Amino acid sequence: MPELPEVEVVRAGLAPAVIGARIDAVTVPDVRALTRHTGDAASFEAALTGRTITAAARRGKFLWLPLADAAGAGPAAIRQGEAIIAHLGMSGQLLLRPTGAPPERHERIRLDIAHPRHGDLAVVFADQRTFGSLALDHLVPTPDGSPAGWGTDAAAVPSQVAHIARDPLDPAFSDSRFSATVRAKRSAIKRVLLDQTVLSGVGNIYADESLWASRIHPETPGAALSARAVARLLAEIRTVLHRALAEGGTSFDAQYVNVNGQAGYFAHSLNAYGRAGQPCPRCGRPIVRAAFMNRSSHFCPYCQRLRL
Repeated sequence: MPELPEVEVVRAGLAPAVIGARIDAVTVPDVRALTRHTGDAASFEAALTGRTITAAARRGKFLWLPLADAAGAGPAAIRQGEAIIAHLGMSGQLLLRPTGAPPERHERIRLDIAHPRHGDLAVVFADQRTFGSLALDHLVPTPDGSPAGWGTDAAAVPSQVAHIARDPLDPAFSDSRFSATVRAKRSAIKRVLLDQTVLSGVGNIYADESLWASRIHPETPGAALSARAVARLLAEIRTVLHRALAEGGTSFDAQYVNVNGQAGYFAHSLNAYGRAGQPCPRCGRPIVRAAFMNRSSHFCPYCQRLRL
């Protein structure tokens, strides 16, 4: 599933093409892509047509495009604000294509937009496995009054994202709150890292990589970690995420691509994830793969010794 770097690569690619663009037409050939939308395809199309996109924002793995108020919107709509929210699921893609381009394979939704500088374009949501979705959602204030995430100065977040914690690259992320939360947990640290209400954007790949870099066994209870160890782990998480961003994210197949359909190449820089049986880059002993929450953990049992 795409994690923070993969979604941020998409957001950054969309931003210059969609900010300030007017949505001229909306086509929904597959209503399964609207599972998180409260209305039907007709309501989605009607609500978006003619609206202007004002930003491209992200928190964790969630991406949203805030919209200017609709013409004639009442006071409640003006106060609340709305956005197109996108969740890529396991295989969702947001692609930029020329207006009138042939349908993409697995195309689910198409937005035809007109940008004052870049002209006419199409934003295509394609999704092979149909676990991703787009929806129109209303914005709610952030509890701390800080901007909701990357790409927006507004202290307003889609209601469907409000329960998601800030991600470790967010300027408003609280290191001290994260440390206190982790050290109060008896559950395994990897389970804590995957809890999107504790911190967002970190999935299986980057959890394994960050734990390997900080020499922490994935089954170590959060409460067994010192404040210094948590600080080291958080620093490694940020380092791993920044490196993945610089390399365009991690792509193991054709699903994880940027808005131009290009794959990232951080997979070539992985030290633990997906390297079972291969030598640990640090000590040379074999990387181990172990079952974890219907997934797998990859770690070095020598470098990452379990301390209870």
